Amino acid sequence: MLTFGRARRLLRITTVFISHGLDEFVANLHLFRLYAYVLRLAPWRWRQTRAPRGERLRLALEELGPIFIKFGQMLSTRPDLVPEDIVVELSRLQDRVPPFPSQQAVALIEAAYGMPLSQAFRTFDTTPVASASVAQVHFATLHDGTEVAVKVLRPGIDIILRRDLALLQTLAQLAVRYWPDARRLRPLEVVKEYEKIVHDEMDLAHEAANASQLRTNFQDSTLLYVPRVFWDYTRRSVMVMERITGVPISNREALVAHGVDLRKLAHNGVEIFFTQAFRDGFFHADMHPGNIFVSFTGQYRAVDFGIMGTLSADDKYYLAENILGFLNRDYRSIAEAHVRAGWVPKGTRVDELEGAIRTVCEPIFAKPIKDISFGRLLMNLFQTARRFNMEVQPQLVLLQKTLFNIEGLGRRLYPDLDLWITAKPFLERWMREQLGPRAVWNAVRKEYPNWIHILPEIPRYLGTTLRQAKDGELSVRAQSDEIERLAQDMRVRHRRIMIGLLGGALLAVGLGVFGVTHPGFVARYLDVIEIGVGAPGFVLLAWSVLDLGRRPQ
Repeated sequence: MLTFGRARRLLRITTVFISHGLDEFVANLHLFRLYAYVLRLAPWRWRQTRAPRGERLRLALEELGPIFIKFGQMLSTRPDLVPEDIVVELSRLQDRVPPFPSQQAVALIEAAYGMPLSQAFRTFDTTPVASASVAQVHFATLHDGTEVAVKVLRPGIDIILRRDLALLQTLAQLAVRYWPDARRLRPLEVVKEYEKIVHDEMDLAHEAANASQLRTNFQDSTLLYVPRVFWDYTRRSVMVMERITGVPISNREALVAHGVDLRKLAHNGVEIFFTQAFRDGFFHADMHPGNIFVSFTGQYRAVDFGIMGTLSADDKYYLAENILGFLNRDYRSIAEAHVRAGWVPKGTRVDELEGAIRTVCEPIFAKPIKDISFGRLLMNLFQTARRFNMEVQPQLVLLQKTLFNIEGLGRRLYPDLDLWITAKPFLERWMREQLGPRAVWNAVRKEYPNWIHILPEIPRYLGTTLRQAKDGELSVRAQSDEIERLAQDMRVRHRRIMIGLLGGALLAVGLGVFGVTHPGFVARYLDVIEIGVGAPGFVLLAWSVLDLGRRPQ
């Protein structure tokens, strides 16, 4: 429902958009189309110089305020929906707004703790050190002398959030009704996704949990330091973390003055990104210069963990296949990886997808290798695959946006950064670990507790299965091609399970012998039994565990 308040806010949006020359956007608001035509006749617009549309949109969103700034930032992560020129410009949106009064910050903290500020902190600096649309940060000292950063939500931000989200919903509904491209761009779904992101950022305990997980992942790292969270002082509206010191990564001159190796620093940033994405599947998705500091020894120090990305095991594997395919210019493997991952429909012709990817990528590879952008490659890949009805993969789009940030950051530090030198060895090593002996051992170690519980049941399982096979109860009558494929799948998996059970039994015997071995003459013969029985069992069990994860061909 379009209330008076929403109509007034829409009128304000229309005025701002027109003042920045965004006529093409305003024309789609329908209700204010006549108003837009009148504004176009204003004399001050006759000699108005028109900047690129992406820049004009960015300036308009900055003028409309915090929620629209964050909405623009979210849109910059969706190159599958937004044209490239607008994506690039929106990625430059800066979430900097004037601080709110310190008295309000103190009152909010005391209400959250239920005690005077002096009981919680030895000292508290009332001058904020950073201020954004959702929260601002103050420095303080705990009673034990620990220096901390206190992040507190803006007063009344819930009301502002609800108002502007409702307005965005209204805009999306108007777009669906009056905008021909609305079906393709799915504005209602985009607003819903944005609502989830903003609500996560509104819960500082959620951000604290993200920071704690990332700190655990890099506990002993010399590349990245993540500040400690003080949980006793953390609430939904207040978060207290260890105070970070260092040089802002955007201050290149200060880094040089402190003797930091910028080439190494740039490559370390790339390694940190790939380690987060492929080793942990959990990455900082807001790594712009304002959120990164550098110690005098060249160690990265991150802050602001409100937006994090995750990758599943399948995401990591298929993404690595795609990037290695790019590095080797093997477009066939890229197309096949898309089909296997289910990112494009099952019936997609691999040769056609391969040709489309080659058409997009070959002109890029005509450039010097150090000038090729991973982020742009992934963006082009998503845009190409969209022609083949590729389903949107939000986690990959967020990763691509983060990679853009890392590349831009690295090349500002060291213009000759060759990201490929760091990426290719890392990904090749990671792929070997996924397919080599270590992967076999890790898979067996992970699954062994599950197997050990069913080993005592193996004789009964075997007896039941053999009896069913003898009586013909395991047969499957195919009524269609699909059922025939299902039957084949079941037969293959049954065979793999049987081999796995046999391997598990042999391994159990070998381990059992190992457990009862005693020094002396008999032990030497038992060792022979242990190796002769346990080793083949290990091989069969490992093959079964790994093979069960594959789809039968």
